[in-house]
Amino acid sequence: MNVESRSGRALLRLAMILTLLFVYLPLLVIALYAFNKTRTQTWPIPGLTLKWFSKAFHNHGARDALLTSLKAALGATGFAVVLGTLAGFAVQRYRFFGRETISFLVILPIALPGIVTGMALNATFREVLSPFGLGLGLFTIIVGHANFCIVVIYNNVLARLRRTGHQLEEAAMDLGADTWQTFRFVTLPMLRTALLAGSLLAFALSFDEVIVTRFTSGGQETLPLWILTNLSRPNQLPIVNVVAIGVVLLSAIPVYLAQRLSQEATGATAPAGAAAAAQAAGARQ
Repeated sequence: MNVESRSGRALLRLAMILTLLFVYLPLLVIALYAFNKTRTQTWPIPGLTLKWFSKAFHNHGARDALLTSLKAALGATGFAVVLGTLAGFAVQRYRFFGRETISFLVILPIALPGIVTGMALNATFREVLSPFGLGLGLFTIIVGHANFCIVVIYNNVLARLRRTGHQLEEAAMDLGADTWQTFRFVTLPMLRTALLAGSLLAFALSFDEVIVTRFTSGGQETLPLWILTNLSRPNQLPIVNVVAIGVVLLSAIPVYLAQRLSQEATGATAPAGAAAAAQAAGARQ
């Protein structure tokens, strides 16, 4: 029995290693090429150098694109938090005709092909909204990214509301708290980690997006678009490799933080909510 158990653990470890290699080996290759001594990508690498990191840091095109990506990701996340939270409350807290259909329609954009979403947004902005003075640019990038980032916030809020129920909110209102106090002291603390985790994931999704961005960017250039544009230029290829590794690292940080927040213990919400209900009642008094 012990032998079988050891064999099973060994097979699981081997499967885990193979899975990680399958996913991360290509990224490791790009990381090695970021230190390549020459501009030509050959294998094995003839030598290692750090000079491309300095050139990438001082590349004005890459720095401007990074700033645009950060602005777009923050804007899209802000839109997604507001709209996704409202949609989550509407679906979870109320019963009405077509509720499940609306839930499906809110989730659908993340499953649609990016090229279809990009074409639809481009046609809407250029043909329908252009006469009203809305041209392609940073705002349209934000709207395009928020289109699918809403799904992440919506799913997180919906899951948290289903898990916590609404008994604590009712208890706070029974104790004298008004709607705003109940939301501030009870509902928002219960949703805080779910909103933060969803926001981090939405930020990462927006920061990395390429296809929808190409259709909605106009003259703006995000960092993924900068990489795509310069990838075919041999002189820029080593710098592109460095920037690509930077994008991976910048994307990994919010995903890691969101994963840690999602590991919050299930039982931690109820005691905090109970204390918040009492706090709301005290504030009312």
